Amino acid sequence: MTITAPVPTPAPGAQDQPRPIKRSAGLPDQLFRGLARGSGGVVLVIMLLVGTFLGYRAWEALRVAKGSFITTSAWEPDSHHFGIAAVLTGTVLIGLVAIAFALPLAMGTALYITEYAPRRVRRTMVSLIDLMAAVPSVVYGLWGAFFLQAHIVGLSRWISTYFSWIPIFKVNGADPGDPLAPMTVYTSSTFIAGVVVALMVTPIACSVMRETFFQAPVGEREGAYALGATRWGVIKTVVLPFGRGGIIGGTMLGLGRALGETIAVYMIISPAFVIQPRILENGTNSVSSLIALRYGSASDFGMSALMAAGLALFLMTLVVNFVASSIVARSRSGAGTEA
Repeated sequence: MTITAPVPTPAPGAQDQPRPIKRSAGLPDQLFRGLARGSGGVVLVIMLLVGTFLGYRAWEALRVAKGSFITTSAWEPDSHHFGIAAVLTGTVLIGLVAIAFALPLAMGTALYITEYAPRRVRRTMVSLIDLMAAVPSVVYGLWGAFFLQAHIVGLSRWISTYFSWIPIFKVNGADPGDPLAPMTVYTSSTFIAGVVVALMVTPIACSVMRETFFQAPVGEREGAYALGATRWGVIKTVVLPFGRGGIIGGTMLGLGRALGETIAVYMIISPAFVIQPRILENGTNSVSSLIALRYGSASDFGMSALMAAGLALFLMTLVVNFVASSIVARSRSGAGTEA
């Protein structure tokens, strides 16, 4: 005969209480947490110090220029007549041209790597694309100035000939009907600088998009295939909607890189201190190339003006990168919950 112990009955009015779970992190976890928090804090402190330094050095120029610093195109700081209207416009246009080329290139490459490429080819392409990010910008500048520029002016002329009715594609001084017309009106332009910068920002945009596409839910992929969808159908209905945040975030991260590019742009453009909205025409400028051009010969007040221009570029790229990082983080968070 089996004897079972009686089950104790709770006292009247007593409630079940959850057992407290004590979580004690070991020493390695504590060290890693402290190192991660310290690294993040150091980065924030460095960014704050950079902004404070630029603001302190730029204060003298900003106090003199006031609001005209944003609206003035000329750059004559020694005569107190200077502003960033022209260089800021050129910076934004070069960045937009770069993104117009980099976005389809990066997205197409990321889709090929994640959806079409065999495993061996995939590893090779990932390594090559990551290697593009390690190429110095001066190499891109030399390639753009001495090779690309001579081969792309024909494309610039063709675009100007057939699309000059669009204001940004119009070129003053160009004569499409004269085959002997000089091609120098198309050189050192926003368009050429933007194409070179596009190759420089493609790796970072492709990397973000590639990681987002890889995280597309396997269940939804298999469900789409089970319903008879083609590979393009799966990309269109599953991968691209899921990776929308990564596409936007990668594009904006690339834009932040394009806005601050210096050496490659400096080697290609012909500096012009006028607002130049025609991207195919000779002459443009950017904030970073302005600093590189005038840094060596600037007076004390001119250096303060350059610091003010650097502060404007710092704030603009900071906002763009912050928004891009937020979008990418939100996209990866959603990927983790949906998968």
